[in-house]
Amino acid sequence: MAVGAAGDGKRPTTVDLKFDGDTGEPIWTAQNDNVMGGVSKGDAVIRGGLLHFTGSLSFENNGGFAQVRICDLAYDLTGKKGVRMKIMGDGRTYQFRIATDARHRGSRIAYSAEFPTKAGEWAEVVVAFADLKPSHRGKKLDGPPADLSQVEELSLFIGDKREGAFSLAVDWIRTEP
Repeated sequence: MAVGAAGDGKRPTTVDLKFDGDTGEPIWTAQNDNVMGGVSKGDAVIRGGLLHFTGSLSFENNGGFAQVRICDLAYDLTGKKGVRMKIMGDGRTYQFRIATDARHRGSRIAYSAEFPTKAGEWAEVVVAFADLKPSHRGKKLDGPPADLSQVEELSLFIGDKREGAFSLAVDWIRTEP
């Protein structure tokens, strides 16, 4: 697993996540709707060379989302077109998200774009950085645009307004030149 290559010796300028169990592999942590009283469950497990993002969404207590993320990054992805991922899903729609140093009312702005999956089928999906839309706690924002020189977090998110189990397997995530 390579977290990224540094372009100027300061910040990595590429993402190359392979989920091979390397000791330098970033740790994926869950952030689910329990932060606002919900009861959805989601977690990330790296097994067999894959990242498995699994769980169950519930609308109980106004919930309905799950997310796994790697934080405390310092990427400069300026000039990159987006990310390419090899995934196998369950027919549900997921989001790829980044967070930068941008804040709204003191907390991070999420920049996201959706990608569909086909149940039980491997596919390569591309998420263009130009398609990322800003939001804050589920509310769409008019801006600011994502500053790709200040990427602090990468995440996978599900909040497709459907209750029940979900499962996304990821073989790799790479930046597109």
